[in-house]
Amino acid sequence: CFGFPLSIFFIVINEFCERFSYYGMKAVLTLYFTRFLHWDGNFATAIYHTFVALCYLTPILGAIIADSWLGKFKTILYLSIVYAIGQTVLSVGSINDLTDHNQDGSPDAIAVNIALSMVGLILIAFGTGGIKPCVSAFGGDQFEDDQEKQRSTFFSLFYLSINAGSLLSTLITPTIRASECGIHSKQECYPLAFGVPAVLMAVALVVFVIGSRMYKKVKPQGNVMLEVSKCVGFAIKNRFRHRSKEFPKREHWLDWASEKYDKRLISQIKMVLRVLFLYIPLPMFWAVFDQQGSRWTLQATAMNGDFGFQIQPDQMQIVNPILIVIMVPVVDSLVYPLIKKCKLNFTPLKKMTVGMFLGSMAFVAAALVQVQIDRSNPVFPAAGQTQIKLINLGAFPATVQFQPQHQSVDIAPNEETGYMTFETSKLQSLNITSANQNTAEHLVLQERQRYTLAFKWVPTAINFTWVKDNITSKPEDGKSLVRFINNFSFPVNVTMGDKNFGVLDPLSDSNYSIIPNAGWSYTINASTPQYTCTADSKKFGYGAAYTISLDDCVEKKLIITHFEDIAPNSVHMAWQIPQYFLLTCAEVLFSVTGLEFSYSQAPSNMKSVLQAGWLLTVAVGNIIVLIVAGVSAIKEQWAEYVLFAALLLVVCVIFAVMASFYTYIDPNEIEAQFSKEEKEEDKKDGDSNEKKAETDSRL
Repeated sequence: CFGFPLSIFFIVINEFCERFSYYGMKAVLTLYFTRFLHWDGNFATAIYHTFVALCYLTPILGAIIADSWLGKFKTILYLSIVYAIGQTVLSVGSINDLTDHNQDGSPDAIAVNIALSMVGLILIAFGTGGIKPCVSAFGGDQFEDDQEKQRSTFFSLFYLSINAGSLLSTLITPTIRASECGIHSKQECYPLAFGVPAVLMAVALVVFVIGSRMYKKVKPQGNVMLEVSKCVGFAIKNRFRHRSKEFPKREHWLDWASEKYDKRLISQIKMVLRVLFLYIPLPMFWAVFDQQGSRWTLQATAMNGDFGFQIQPDQMQIVNPILIVIMVPVVDSLVYPLIKKCKLNFTPLKKMTVGMFLGSMAFVAAALVQVQIDRSNPVFPAAGQTQIKLINLGAFPATVQFQPQHQSVDIAPNEETGYMTFETSKLQSLNITSANQNTAEHLVLQERQRYTLAFKWVPTAINFTWVKDNITSKPEDGKSLVRFINNFSFPVNVTMGDKNFGVLDPLSDSNYSIIPNAGWSYTINASTPQYTCTADSKKFGYGAAYTISLDDCVEKKLIITHFEDIAPNSVHMAWQIPQYFLLTCAEVLFSVTGLEFSYSQAPSNMKSVLQAGWLLTVAVGNIIVLIVAGVSAIKEQWAEYVLFAALLLVVCVIFAVMASFYTYIDPNEIEAQFSKEEKEEDKKDGDSNEKKAETDSRL
């Protein structure tokens, strides 16, 4: 079909569905940990990077199984089944109603959800990691030796399918996650957000099986990684046996394997080890790069995602694949030729060094954004302090005086003050004066607490109510809160959207409730047995808290006043784009160039060894993040960003020094030299055998 084996279309479709499944699940994973399982940011980050590390450790196991035992086809088939089961288990584990027996909206046995989620993630890690090194190689096996052009086109289509799956899933699954579903209570729809990737993985498996009769299945021919490991192990063991001074030193420690292994293999391993030595500093780059899905996503939850339409925090990750699709061809066709035209020797190792530097700068940019977020956060009372906010619900101005501090505050009708901070021990009483009325109140308040004093003038007195706010931090994950105060002189039943706040007595308040969708406006109803009054709320901000007073009803139109208890997120998500841009530039220079450099410096039969080493650096990088997240005493997130930026900058300098001592080689020339020597030896052996045969015939 179009000059291609028909089987490769099944492989490309399979890869698209699998990548959609993986990236879609991974995009919402951090918010699942923090919002559904209610883990704090550090623990969620640690578990997220543990999962990613496992995904990059298991490919080594998958390659060994495929090359030494099952073959690529069976390895992909069996591990895809494991993969699909894992996605299904994760989806089931995220069902809120699974253990919500009392139907209160929260799981009664969260341990069951956690256990299922962890089992699902382990199965997914083994599935996606195990098939990672097999699928592209299996696709390459479908072509004949004279189909080099078609094979090259296939790999382009293959990587296009990866990017397409990543782009679409990162856009779609956060949208599904943000929708609401559930039997007993409506909450963020994680079962569907994980369920769609599970279905796509099942589709990937079915598509792969349908094409099974068309595949060219190459039998396992042994894994070169095992051969390399045996050779290195024998060299170390043999060197240890001959460690005394009576044995002469050899040029390289690997030469101690020459008693058992041929010179060509030993030379090939030496070339690989030279490259692997340069891999030592690389994990630090991946420690920075893979935080897009953890720390940067959590950062986005504290930002304003209003772009005229709402962007979910986990959708910001889509900036990276979009920029990759744009930047790779631009850099290859424009930037690199321009640098070459300027006669600058921009070697692969120099590109990787610049990539590390840009990665460090990306985290400096993230730190600057975090500083702005922290500055916009409210200040809560410290030990020994209490905060009080005043709301005047009456028709006349009022003056409130605090004793014995003699602090006096004037407040207009239907207005509020900000939160005022007092030393708790010095707050004894207050006095409220409005129009011709006056009232005093003895105070017994708790430290580290926020209170709202709502009051109103009536002809015979000043009525008031104390409200303990019970908020000790800004609402997390972009959520917003709302509560109501009844300013009518009679009880009313209050609803907003499909949420019922119950019947509120005069000058009483409801509890704070989570606004289902911040950024939306909702219909508010205040009802009595005789009539219902209606009003539309303003659009609620993200990460905010509001108090809404129900003031009057005019021709069934409800008159309300919004009071802002906590200001919404003010730093826009667009400020994350510079850090994504810098990190994507770093990826183009580092990741793409790194693999290209590695393959150019080692024999073709050793590429799988280098791929394993490369994936290992990614795994180690994620382990670094989980260690920092688990044991770091740094409380400020901007400081942690600076720490990673500084570490990567130090590693960048170390790598630059290591790279300056590296001498580029051409493995093909070395291989040709060995082939020439082998031919000469074979010729000598042939000549020797002919002479021996001639001598034997004479005898």
